[in-house]
Amino acid sequence: MPAINGDRLWADIVSTARFGGTDRGGVTRLTLTEEDRQVRDWFVAECRSLGCAIEIDRIGNIFATYPGEDPSLPPIAVGSHLDTQPQGGRFDGILGVLAGVELIRTLKESGTVLRHALTVVNWTNEEGSRFSPAMMGSGVFTGASRLEAIEALIDRDGKTVLAALEAIGYRGETAVGHVGFTAYVELHIEQGPLLEAAATEIGIVTGVQGVRWFDVTIAGTEAHAGSTPMAQRDDALVAASQIVLAVRDIARRHPPGVGTTGFAAIGPNSRNVVPGSVQLQIDMRHPSEAGLDQMQAALEQAIGAIDARIALSHIWSKQPVKFDPGIVDSVRTSAAALGYSATEVVSGAGHDAAHIAGNCPTAMIFVPSKDGLSHNEAEYSSPEECARGADVLLQTVLQIDLK
Repeated sequence: MPAINGDRLWADIVSTARFGGTDRGGVTRLTLTEEDRQVRDWFVAECRSLGCAIEIDRIGNIFATYPGEDPSLPPIAVGSHLDTQPQGGRFDGILGVLAGVELIRTLKESGTVLRHALTVVNWTNEEGSRFSPAMMGSGVFTGASRLEAIEALIDRDGKTVLAALEAIGYRGETAVGHVGFTAYVELHIEQGPLLEAAATEIGIVTGVQGVRWFDVTIAGTEAHAGSTPMAQRDDALVAASQIVLAVRDIARRHPPGVGTTGFAAIGPNSRNVVPGSVQLQIDMRHPSEAGLDQMQAALEQAIGAIDARIALSHIWSKQPVKFDPGIVDSVRTSAAALGYSATEVVSGAGHDAAHIAGNCPTAMIFVPSKDGLSHNEAEYSSPEECARGADVLLQTVLQIDLK
């Protein structure tokens, strides 16, 4: 049974962290920046040296394909993303790409020839930190987003996605969605505390929570903080505070749902002025569509009870995703064959796999995250944890290849 080289995988994790590395041991590698170009160049060069054919599509997704025995079979795909959050970590996303590279090395060194080709994918802009929406490359690939609309998006400096792609030389010539996959398997750090708390080595990911985003606009009346009696105030921030607490309470009443008010803009934002306006951004998630419906209805009711003048807009949603039972079972069987403890989990975070699941049989593999931290310079998964995940990925690919 071939096995990956954990030391070599860890060396790649350490080495690639120099592309956008921060003083505190993290990584800032926003999509389509010079740092992103550098790590993409490394990935392409490494895969070419292993005998892979490289294709880059018009949204910048990179496909590195190692040949199989039967070119008529659609490839098995693995991968994730190379971009990070600002002051992000060394593992989020890139672990899945580097594990794919390590799989190819292992197949090559062991003389193992798959029936299917194996494609390692880097999806453009999974994070959504520079350009929104997140999971942009996989969204265009699957038809969830239109290429032309995504190309026209701008960052805070007014630069378009199209211009950014061209600036780093990764606007490819290949048509988006040019290839179909036999299956797609994505290895990722958990980005949460469940596996570590349960002392479990592998997460068998059965699906991804659905997401709904809301914008809230609250209009009050600006007034002098010293001369306006409390009974006569129309304080927008007080109403906003009630909404923040309502979001928290709604999520608690609908487990395992979660709710977050992650952004607030207060006007005029002065110490001695009663706030006259507040804008909030709310994120709600739940594994079921029914749960999301209930949470949204509760939010609408709570806001209406606070102040009928408050404007609530539902701006974006992603339905819950259930991964393919057959691929999930292959992950389960692979973890058991390797002797690793495993448990089934639903991903709380969004991933490219959620888009790809609509196109081909898909599943994910999680490894623990220390203290549940991610999108943080302190993000950490140990060499042993990363190696276990990559070995489960390899055995899962070998199982799929035989089907």
